[in-house]
Amino acid sequence: MILRSLSLQNFRSYKKTAFEFSPQTTLIVGKNTSGKTNLLEAVHLLATGKSFRAEQESEMIRWGEEISHVSAEVSPARLPALQKDDSTLKVMLTTGNVNGQKTPIKKYLVNGIPRRQIDFIGNFRAVLFWPEDLEIVTDSPSLRRRYLDSVLVQVDREYRRNLYSYERGLRQRNRLLDLIGEGKAHRHQLTFWDQLLIKAGGYITNKRQEYIDFVNADKNDKGYNNNKITYDKSVISEARLLQYKDEEIAAGATLVGPHRDDFVVQVKSEEGVNYLDLSKYGSRGEQRLAVLWLKLAELDFIESKTEERPVLLLDDIFSELDEEHRELVLKTMDKQQTIVTATDEGWIPKAIYKQIQVIRL
Repeated sequence: MILRSLSLQNFRSYKKTAFEFSPQTTLIVGKNTSGKTNLLEAVHLLATGKSFRAEQESEMIRWGEEISHVSAEVSPARLPALQKDDSTLKVMLTTGNVNGQKTPIKKYLVNGIPRRQIDFIGNFRAVLFWPEDLEIVTDSPSLRRRYLDSVLVQVDREYRRNLYSYERGLRQRNRLLDLIGEGKAHRHQLTFWDQLLIKAGGYITNKRQEYIDFVNADKNDKGYNNNKITYDKSVISEARLLQYKDEEIAAGATLVGPHRDDFVVQVKSEEGVNYLDLSKYGSRGEQRLAVLWLKLAELDFIESKTEERPVLLLDDIFSELDEEHRELVLKTMDKQQTIVTATDEGWIPKAIYKQIQVIRL
């Protein structure tokens, strides 16, 4: 997959700007606050339909504006130049009110034709590695679930469909549990939502397990034999829903299912017998390298499912890595189109620097 050009209008710090990228490696150089991460956020939005850092969609719209546009020309990596297989992808963001009229907060278009988010995602794929990814190891389970979803929605339309169905059904079931607790509804009304969540949730769990199994196997040639992921799945079934029926009504919430999933990133102990939870026992360096392992495996996983390497987005990460792992990333950069941001160019070997495109902000 190749990102050929990107146009931004009223997106974050950009009023109106366009970029063109090398099919190999492009380096975005600029001081802090110059808009480097904003640029990668726009690219990631085109791949996943979401921001990797905004709590609300409106945060991506330039201050004082009502509407923002992010558009790109993308093509399959096998094509050496612009051809008919190229696609124009566009995401339009609004505050929800444009010129006094109520408007959708997000709109997706492929070649000028409106698409649902479920059909927009998958036209372009990207893997992001940025300093905040350390939180995948150290922070809350919700971030780890979001990470799993961000990978799987890019390669599996059925996963997207089941995820949206599950999230919608979960909201409805939780509302019904509240009503049952208040004596305004009956338990038998849960049957439809139970079956919906069991079906969609089973698919989600199986695909998350498949990805975690892939990551655990995809490490031998990268020197990560001491790392593994343990999937702490919350299986949803009729038996488990029945088991927690009273607690759910008391809580007004569904207590089992993939929305309660988690995973633990582990490293083998010095004795080589047990595996330790990196969030509790790992150093910052070990945690950072585990995230690098995840990202390298993510690249391989997407390629295994789509037969194309996704675009690799590296946001100012080289200052966080030691020399050995910096070399590993540098070797990975030429396996697919890569867009890198940095505050300077001093870390790049001269032989590599001659082969890359540089954009200075």
